[in-house]
Amino acid sequence: MKNKKIIIIFSVLFIILIVGGYFLINYLKQDNGEEEQSIVEEYTPQEEISEDQLRQTIVSLYFPNKETKELEPEARLVDIKEILENPYEKIVNLLIEGPKDENKERIIPEYTKLLSSILDDDCLTLDFSSDFLNYDKTDEKAKENLIKSIVDTLTQLNEVNSIKILIDGAENEEFNEVYTIQNFTS
Repeated sequence: MKNKKIIIIFSVLFIILIVGGYFLINYLKQDNGEEEQSIVEEYTPQEEISEDQLRQTIVSLYFPNKETKELEPEARLVDIKEILENPYEKIVNLLIEGPKDENKERIIPEYTKLLSSILDDDCLTLDFSSDFLNYDKTDEKAKENLIKSIVDTLTQLNEVNSIKILIDGAENEEFNEVYTIQNFTS
């Protein structure tokens, strides 16, 4: 008889704990939902996005650091309208202009002109003026950095996976390969 009373008491307590726990969990879930909802309803942006900001995108250009000679990215804000028509020419011309950061140096030789850019499948062919050959040949990393700068910059575009370089419309002994990012990874 005594055992039956103990079992009944424990059973009643167990049921009370289960029911109480169920209601407590529901209450906490409901409370969190109200907080999240009030946060969303109370949020107001501090500044509206202007029409000019909507038309800009960030492009990373690669230039050598003046001290280490290692390539480093330089972010540039570019108007989307400028790169919609021919993004390759716009981006290469930004490389030709050189860096804005005074800790970086120009990579493409001065007076170089981009004569044309043609995308065939995923290979972008860039035709430069002969001034492109005026890079610092005494620096053993100069040619590699020149190519790597162009490849790293342009392969950010989804449709470009490799680069071929022409000089004045013809293949050149110094730049006779098709360059990809894999050319520069060990």
